[in-house]
Amino acid sequence: MNSSGSFEGVLIVSFGGQYTHLIARRVRELNVYSEIVSYSEVSQKLIDELRPRAVILSGGPSSIYAENAPRVDSWLLELGLPVLGICYGHQLIASMIGGRVERGLGEYGKTEIEIMSMDPIFSGWNSKEIVWMSHRDYVATLPEDKAVILARSVETGYIAAFRLRNRPVYGVQFHPEVIHTPKGRRLLENFVIGIAKAQRNWVLGNIIDTIVEELRKTLPQGEKVLCAVSGGVDSTTTALLLKKAVGDRLVVVFVDHGLLREGEAEAVLNMLRNLGLNPIYIDSSKEFLRALKGVKDCEEKRRIIGELFAKIFKDIAESDKDIKWLAQGTTYPDVIESGFAPGADKIKSHHNVAGLPKWLGLKVVEPLRYLYKDEVRRIAIALGAPEDWAYRHPFPGPGLAVRIIGEVTEEKLKIVRKASKIVEEELMKTGLYRRVWQAFAVVGEDRWVGVEGDKRAVGYIVTIRIVESEDGMTADWSRVPYDVLEKIASRITREIPEVTMVTYAVTSKPPSTIEPC
Repeated sequence: MNSSGSFEGVLIVSFGGQYTHLIARRVRELNVYSEIVSYSEVSQKLIDELRPRAVILSGGPSSIYAENAPRVDSWLLELGLPVLGICYGHQLIASMIGGRVERGLGEYGKTEIEIMSMDPIFSGWNSKEIVWMSHRDYVATLPEDKAVILARSVETGYIAAFRLRNRPVYGVQFHPEVIHTPKGRRLLENFVIGIAKAQRNWVLGNIIDTIVEELRKTLPQGEKVLCAVSGGVDSTTTALLLKKAVGDRLVVVFVDHGLLREGEAEAVLNMLRNLGLNPIYIDSSKEFLRALKGVKDCEEKRRIIGELFAKIFKDIAESDKDIKWLAQGTTYPDVIESGFAPGADKIKSHHNVAGLPKWLGLKVVEPLRYLYKDEVRRIAIALGAPEDWAYRHPFPGPGLAVRIIGEVTEEKLKIVRKASKIVEEELMKTGLYRRVWQAFAVVGEDRWVGVEGDKRAVGYIVTIRIVESEDGMTADWSRVPYDVLEKIASRITREIPEVTMVTYAVTSKPPSTIEPC
């Protein structure tokens, strides 16, 4: 997303950290425009064009002293702009001014820090607070004539925060952008509003207008856009934005790959038609399931599904030569997990990010690429989507194929489809559905001995995954009441005779991911 000249917001420099876009989101929650650029794009010309009120340097997976470590030049600190370095950015600023960064014991998770000097950036903080750390390298020393130490970790004594003397340039070793730093949002507000004096003029209407304006600039007159819609909030919102931007030049396609939830195809078609999107419907379920036969590897399943989607899109484009673009509902968690952000590590590929083959021949447009799910939901509702649909739980593009561990079979599909429906039904009955981020069932290869009547039975193990999250980048397993879990497990084993054991996943993200595959 590019900035317009009317917004003097915050420039966030990405060094490949998983939380970079979470920083941007936190700034937007302050109703302040934020824009992300790669460290390799930072230049005096860029600063002059964007006119940011402040700069934030993100975290990242690199070590500052490693060969070819990502850096920006020290002139950035001489502009008079407020600068905040987070984690890797903190270490980078320290290195720029002659400080020493070393490999240490490592601090991960909740960490207590002590404020040594009460600076405006810590307004509203107590002398000791809990923050969220995720680092092994640390700032060992700082030149006393150039920097003031503001905070240290209680246990290790490591420098947790500092400020340059006579300049609004800060470094914090912890992550204020994550919810696990309770007063992190207050720190960012202190920096963005209190220190940088940014204006709170970034609101939902502006976001929609900016996206639509960018789409009109990007998509030339006379060229049509093919939009693949799954019925989920991301792809549906993408189609609604495109309809607003290009009108009849939008071609909406809904492909049933046979990996949808129970009753989903008919529900999706009705919803899309009610929104005036009128999709082309293609039932390719037999083709997809045939291609997945015998395939067990997760990444290979994703690759096959992505390639089959691409073949369908290519056939449509060849039948209408005016189609030059493919629009997708890619959001930032998809991008960062696929390792497509500069400096980021690949966690797993997404068919709408990393799985499209080069031979497709269509240019790709992704209006939601820099947005999180909750932002997309608000935009969807503003564009007329039903609220209950906008707040449906996220569903992966490859569908139930990534909720089946090992080979995708008709039997496993039946099990995971029915079990997932039971999970959703019970959460809706108890009013828990909207309170959790995602809830579904997983089935794998393992079997468990059971007893049916007086006879021995060997059946599948179904794992229930229910998580709470704000954005999908981090997630915690949900402490669902035992009676609800008991009802879910009882229904699954009673209504799905192929299942003899139900388990509950209690690992958060990280170290796990939300989806199993």
